[in-house]
Amino acid sequence: MDGEINKSCGLDIHKRFVIATILSRSGEKQQQRFARDNDGILNLKNWVTLEKCDVVACESTSDFWVPIYEALIDHLPVIVGNARDMKAFTHKKTDKIDSEVIAQLALNKMVQPSRVFPKKHREFRSYVRLRLTLVRKRTDIKNEAHAVLSSEMLHMGDVLTDIFGKNGRAILDGISSGKNVDLIIESLSPNVRKKSVQIREILDREISQSASIRLQICLDLIKHLDDEIKVLEREIFNYAYQKHKREMEILMSVPGIGELGAATLIAEIEKFSDFPSGDKLASWLGLVPNVYQSADKYHNGRITKRGSKVARWILTQIAQAAARKKNSKLKEFFNRKKKSIGHAKAIIALARKIATIIWHLITKDEMYEDETGYEKGEIQKRKIVETERFSVDERITIISGIIAIMGKKEGEST
Repeated sequence: MDGEINKSCGLDIHKRFVIATILSRSGEKQQQRFARDNDGILNLKNWVTLEKCDVVACESTSDFWVPIYEALIDHLPVIVGNARDMKAFTHKKTDKIDSEVIAQLALNKMVQPSRVFPKKHREFRSYVRLRLTLVRKRTDIKNEAHAVLSSEMLHMGDVLTDIFGKNGRAILDGISSGKNVDLIIESLSPNVRKKSVQIREILDREISQSASIRLQICLDLIKHLDDEIKVLEREIFNYAYQKHKREMEILMSVPGIGELGAATLIAEIEKFSDFPSGDKLASWLGLVPNVYQSADKYHNGRITKRGSKVARWILTQIAQAAARKKNSKLKEFFNRKKKSIGHAKAIIALARKIATIIWHLITKDEMYEDETGYEKGEIQKRKIVETERFSVDERITIISGIIAIMGKKEGEST
């Protein structure tokens, strides 16, 4: 913020209470404790406005700061700082000391403000993050179902690529409910029914009652999670295409980025123009290495892993997909890096490259075009160069002339 700060308030926010400290240039200090509820936040707002604080600062602790931020932001500046940066200035740890240190940092303009998204966008981001949580829970339950089948020696993966697809669910529902094998096979699609002999061999055994109950519970939970994930995806795509349609189109033009990838990047980054360069965006995402220097010697360590974990995760997933895209400059970049630094580091390098590319595309309002000069899926044809053909006699004449010239040069040099 512009101008000198004469009075600041530092907040140490917890789940049920807030410790607030007001410091002034004259050295005066006031400290109070407020409950983290509607009445407590109202009392905090009245206190800092009555004391005419120039700024309020707090740490970005979980989402505990959100209701306080919403209550104060219309009345005075509120800085939400990175907890890791602010903790570097103190070695003691009590709630009162934390609050005072934050106030002192704010008084001297030493708090680097974090990016705070608008309320609607924070809700959009919460949908994206909740969907990711549910998908991971669903994966855990699918693994449990796999374990149940393995314990009963029902190796469904030998006949189906996805045992939780339409045909796989039909077989699993039939197994858990004790259906006849013939009825199970009749409910399958024609392509899978061709493997009826293999399916009979797999299902030609009785499943224990315990395994049947556990399998049915897993299937019910997977179906319930599928339904809830669809609800979230509907909300996610409605917001993404209404508010960020152009950004979605641009991002989806990049190899490896689909609808969910584009929506996740928008949810986690929001305004790409907040960053002066693609390198700054990559740094904010934690995709750049730690750098150490001592006595003119540089050492690059692991990536910083700062910023959004979800954005960093989705970028690595996108990089994995882009590395498999045929006829792509991104794949060429990955293969080149893989030779020198290995697969894992090459994926991170590609993720960082994609981050800089999407920053350029979004800020310049351009669609992605592969540098190889052909569209996705199009095979680049090798150019055929016509060579001039000579007869045998003509070739002998040419070679004789070359030998004569070379002999002449050797004679001149002697």
